[in-house]
Amino acid sequence: MAQDRVEAVERALTILEAFDATEECFTLAELANATGFYKSTLLRLLGSLERFDYVQRGGDGRYRLGPTPWRLARRHLPSRRLEARVQPVLDALAAASGETATLIAVTGESAECRLVATPDSALRHELYPGQRWPAPAGVPTLDFAGGVMICRRVTSTDSETLWLAVSGPQGRLDSSSAEAHLDTALSKLSHRAVEVTPSTLSSP
Repeated sequence: MAQDRVEAVERALTILEAFDATEECFTLAELANATGFYKSTLLRLLGSLERFDYVQRGGDGRYRLGPTPWRLARRHLPSRRLEARVQPVLDALAAASGETATLIAVTGESAECRLVATPDSALRHELYPGQRWPAPAGVPTLDFAGGVMICRRVTSTDSETLWLAVSGPQGRLDSSSAEAHLDTALSKLSHRAVEVTPSTLSSP
C-alpha cells in the first residue's frame, strides 16, 4: 500500500537494481542516468550503501557491487547446494594450479561468475561471484591486462552453459598444465555426482 512505502529505501533499491547489467562498474554520472536521481541524492544514498558493503567505490571513483549481496545470496538454498557441491572442487583446482579457479554461467552472450577460489598469492586474478562480462559466441574467456583465462565447458541446459576456468598472470599460467588441472577438476565434479540443473546451479 502507498502508506507503507519508504522513499529513501525505494531509492536505495533502485540504485542496486541499476547494477543488474552487463557492466561491472558505474560512474556517478552513469548511475544518475540509470536511476534518474540527482547526483547529490545519489551520493547520500551511495554513502549509506557503501557503509553496509552493498556497494564499493574504487580508486577511480567508479562504483561496483560490494560483498554483502553475495553473502546474503549464499543463504538461499540453491546457492548453498551449489557452494557445497562445487566449491571444494574449485578450492582444490586453485591450490593445484596456483591460479584463480572459477565456475562461470553463460546466458546468451553474457558471462557471470557464480563461484570463485583464489590462490595464496599476492599476484592473482581477482574475480567475485556476480561479476559479469561479455561472452561473444557464448565463450566466457575474459580478456584482462597482463593475464589469461582458460575455460572448459561443464554442461549446457536450455537456458545457460556452465564452464570451469583457470585464470592468472600471462607467462606464469601454462596452458597445458591448466588444461590438465581442469581435466582433474571435471573428473572430480563427475565423481561428486553434481546435478547440473537450474535448481542447483542457478543464482537466486
